[in-house]
Amino acid sequence: MTGGMVIIGAGECGGRAALALRDLGFEGPVTLVGDEPHLPYERPPLSKEAMTGEAPAIKTITTDALLAERSIRHIHSVRAAAIDRAAHAVRLSDGSSLSYDKLLLATGSVPRKLPMPGLGGRCVYLRTFNDALAIRAHLSAGNRVAILGGGFIGLELAASARKLGATVTVIEAQPRILMRGVPAEIAEIIHKAHEAEGVKVLTGQGITAIADDGPQVGITLGDGQEVVADLAVIGIGAVPVTALAAAAGLAIDNGIAVDATLRTADPDVFAAGDCCSFPLAVYGGRRVRLEAWRNAQEQGALAARNMLGANEAHAAVPWFWSDQYGLTLQIAGLSDEGRAIVRRDLDDGAFILFHLAEDGRLVAASGIGPGNAVARDIRLAEMLIARRAMPAPEALGSQAVKLKSLLAA
Repeated sequence: MTGGMVIIGAGECGGRAALALRDLGFEGPVTLVGDEPHLPYERPPLSKEAMTGEAPAIKTITTDALLAERSIRHIHSVRAAAIDRAAHAVRLSDGSSLSYDKLLLATGSVPRKLPMPGLGGRCVYLRTFNDALAIRAHLSAGNRVAILGGGFIGLELAASARKLGATVTVIEAQPRILMRGVPAEIAEIIHKAHEAEGVKVLTGQGITAIADDGPQVGITLGDGQEVVADLAVIGIGAVPVTALAAAAGLAIDNGIAVDATLRTADPDVFAAGDCCSFPLAVYGGRRVRLEAWRNAQEQGALAARNMLGANEAHAAVPWFWSDQYGLTLQIAGLSDEGRAIVRRDLDDGAFILFHLAEDGRLVAASGIGPGNAVARDIRLAEMLIARRAMPAPEALGSQAVKLKSLLAA
């Protein structure tokens, strides 16, 4: 081998892939290229511990010493500017070039921009550790924070801001928070938890104007009311980073389009993590794109195996989680596949909603409760989904019937 393995994107997915290549015994060159100055790190803590911890710490997944020991070259603070597929080379923003035998694109996603005039320095997005530090500086008693978007990131940030004493208003254009992928019953519990902690949650509210004039931000809502804040954090979703792949002539379909083995139409180019869409066999080959911490880990490892010729299909069931005010929400599977819902009550007010397809197959499970109350049952549900199980609805709903027994059946 000559160029070896080149990975563009030094986040969770790219970092895990680089380490996995060495775990799998690959001895050729491994090069990891990232546009941030940091080592590969985990992003979920950015809206939580990085905000509320006494000293904001970055949770890296490796060290410089380990990368050196494993002969993984980490080029940081540099972007990949172009891919020359014919020459098997990547040109970097500093003018240098890297040759590759196999290339992995783990470019991730970036916050969706709010397409409005009037946004200045007090209207910010959360994506990187440096973003988190800048936002954290505003989260203190007496400061007013407006969060535009009632999705996971916005709500986790609202919980962190309240913990630090800031006044918080969440503005969501949709009729309720967590419209995407979270059942209304669970969203309502989270909504009430935020209000109980003093967060003002405004739903069904479009934004007609933003005036960011330096000392503060004025946000005018559809019904005419104005929200004034010292900082506005925009969290209205994420878009996959695909420009590099598109310019190289690779197919884009809600992300870089890959097959079940994470390979693009070019046999030497793979994509994994937030940036790619892939067919999921457990949902009949439906093409999905997942913005999730565990998916980034799983696909980083899978991409490494397949770059070495394993030809293994992605088969993991999607899994998401969020922590807010001592409540943990966990979701296994894709809840929008379900037609019927069966509720199972657990101890301490926790419960799980099982989503069933028309044919009776279990396709998703959504749970909420204090601490780890739903973790074990969600894990068992995940295994049932993977097996395409059709458990009896009355068994799912009965606390007397152990999910483990359904798995054994």
